[in-house]
Amino acid sequence: MKKILLLCCFLLGITAISRAQGGGMRMSAEDRAKQLQTQLKLTDDQTAKVVAIFKTQATKRDSIRTAANGDRDAMMQAMMPLMKDTNDKIKAVLTTEQVAAYEKILQERMQKMQQGGGGN
Repeated sequence: MKKILLLCCFLLGITAISRAQGGGMRMSAEDRAKQLQTQLKLTDDQTAKVVAIFKTQATKRDSIRTAANGDRDAMMQAMMPLMKDTNDKIKAVLTTEQVAAYEKILQERMQKMQQGGGGN
Protein backbone atom coordinates (compact mmCIF):
# COMPACT_ATOMS: atom_id res chain seq x y z
CA MET A 1 0.00 0.00 0.00
CA LYS A 2 2.83 2.39 0.87
CA LYS A 3 4.47 1.70 -2.48
CA ILE A 4 1.29 2.61 -4.37
CA LEU A 5 0.89 5.82 -2.34
CA LEU A 6 4.54 6.70 -2.94
CA LEU A 7 4.14 6.03 -6.67
CA CYS A 8 1.04 8.25 -6.84
CA CYS A 9 2.87 11.09 -5.07
CA PHE A 10 5.80 10.70 -7.44
CA LEU A 11 3.53 10.86 -10.51
CA LEU A 12 1.73 13.92 -9.16
CA GLY A 13 5.07 15.62 -8.55
CA ILE A 14 6.27 14.88 -12.09
CA THR A 15 3.01 16.22 -13.53
CA ALA A 16 3.28 19.43 -11.51
CA ILE A 17 6.87 19.97 -12.62
CA SER A 18 6.08 19.40 -16.30
CA ARG A 19 3.17 21.86 -16.17
CA ALA A 20 5.34 24.45 -14.43
CA GLN A 21 7.85 24.11 -17.26
CA GLY A 22 5.28 24.84 -19.95
CA GLY A 23 3.94 21.34 -20.51
CA GLY A 24 0.34 22.50 -20.30
CA MET A 25 -2.00 23.82 -22.95
CA ARG A 26 -0.79 26.02 -25.77
CA MET A 27 -1.78 29.68 -25.78
CA SER A 28 -4.98 30.51 -27.64
CA ALA A 29 -4.95 32.79 -30.68
CA GLU A 30 -6.47 35.54 -28.56
CA ASP A 31 -3.84 35.16 -25.83
CA ARG A 32 -1.00 35.21 -28.36
CA ALA A 33 -2.46 38.33 -30.00
CA LYS A 34 -2.89 40.03 -26.61
CA GLN A 35 0.74 39.30 -25.84
CA LEU A 36 1.80 40.90 -29.14
CA GLN A 37 -0.59 43.79 -28.51
CA THR A 38 1.26 44.52 -25.29
CA GLN A 39 4.74 44.01 -26.72
CA LEU A 40 4.18 45.93 -29.98
CA LYS A 41 1.47 48.38 -28.87
CA LEU A 42 -0.97 47.13 -31.52
CA THR A 43 -4.21 48.96 -32.25
CA ASP A 44 -7.49 47.12 -31.74
CA ASP A 45 -7.80 46.71 -35.52
CA GLN A 46 -4.30 45.24 -35.79
CA THR A 47 -5.01 42.92 -32.87
CA ALA A 48 -8.20 41.63 -34.50
CA LYS A 49 -6.29 40.90 -37.71
CA VAL A 50 -3.53 39.12 -35.80
CA VAL A 51 -6.12 36.98 -33.97
CA ALA A 52 -7.56 35.92 -37.34
CA ILE A 53 -4.07 35.06 -38.62
CA PHE A 54 -3.29 33.00 -35.51
CA LYS A 55 -6.65 31.16 -35.73
CA THR A 56 -5.97 30.22 -39.35
CA GLN A 57 -2.48 29.08 -38.39
CA ALA A 58 -3.84 26.95 -35.53
CA THR A 59 -6.25 25.17 -37.86
CA LYS A 60 -3.51 24.46 -40.39
CA ARG A 61 -1.10 23.41 -37.63
CA ASP A 62 -3.61 20.90 -36.27
CA SER A 63 -4.10 19.47 -39.77
CA ILE A 64 -0.35 19.10 -40.18
CA ARG A 65 -0.05 17.31 -36.84
CA THR A 66 -2.82 14.93 -37.79
CA ALA A 67 -1.34 14.25 -41.24
CA ALA A 68 2.17 13.72 -39.83
CA ASN A 69 0.81 10.92 -37.65
CA GLY A 70 3.64 11.14 -35.12
CA ASP A 71 6.42 11.62 -37.69
CA ARG A 72 8.29 14.53 -36.10
CA ASP A 73 10.51 15.19 -39.13
CA ALA A 74 7.56 15.34 -41.53
CA MET A 75 5.71 17.62 -39.15
CA MET A 76 8.65 20.01 -38.79
CA GLN A 77 9.15 20.12 -42.57
CA ALA A 78 5.50 21.10 -43.03
CA MET A 79 5.49 23.56 -40.12
CA MET A 80 8.39 25.72 -41.34
CA PRO A 81 6.55 27.19 -44.37
CA LEU A 82 3.44 27.69 -42.20
CA MET A 83 5.42 29.62 -39.59
CA LYS A 84 7.08 31.77 -42.25
CA ASP A 85 3.72 32.47 -43.91
CA THR A 86 2.18 33.41 -40.54
CA ASN A 87 5.06 35.76 -39.70
CA ASP A 88 4.84 37.38 -43.16
CA LYS A 89 1.09 37.95 -42.73
CA ILE A 90 1.60 39.47 -39.29
CA LYS A 91 4.35 41.75 -40.59
CA ALA A 92 1.97 42.97 -43.32
CA VAL A 93 -0.39 44.22 -40.58
CA LEU A 94 2.34 46.05 -38.64
CA THR A 95 3.95 49.47 -39.03
CA THR A 96 7.64 49.74 -39.90
CA GLU A 97 8.60 50.26 -36.25
CA GLN A 98 6.43 47.37 -35.13
CA VAL A 99 7.99 45.08 -37.77
CA ALA A 100 11.45 45.86 -36.40
CA ALA A 101 10.31 45.08 -32.85
CA TYR A 102 8.52 41.91 -34.02
CA GLU A 103 11.66 40.69 -35.80
CA LYS A 104 13.61 41.27 -32.60
CA ILE A 105 11.04 39.18 -30.67
CA LEU A 106 11.31 36.40 -33.25
CA GLN A 107 15.11 36.50 -33.08
CA GLU A 108 15.07 36.26 -29.28
CA ARG A 109 12.59 33.39 -29.45
CA MET A 110 14.81 31.56 -31.96
CA GLN A 111 17.87 31.98 -29.73
CA LYS A 112 15.89 30.72 -26.75
CA MET A 113 14.75 27.65 -28.71
CA GLN A 114 18.29 26.91 -29.88
CA GLN A 115 19.39 26.96 -26.25
CA GLY A 116 16.64 24.49 -25.38
CA GLY A 117 14.40 26.98 -23.60
CA GLY A 118 11.22 26.65 -25.68
CA GLY A 119 9.38 29.24 -27.70
CA ASN A 120 7.23 31.17 -25.25
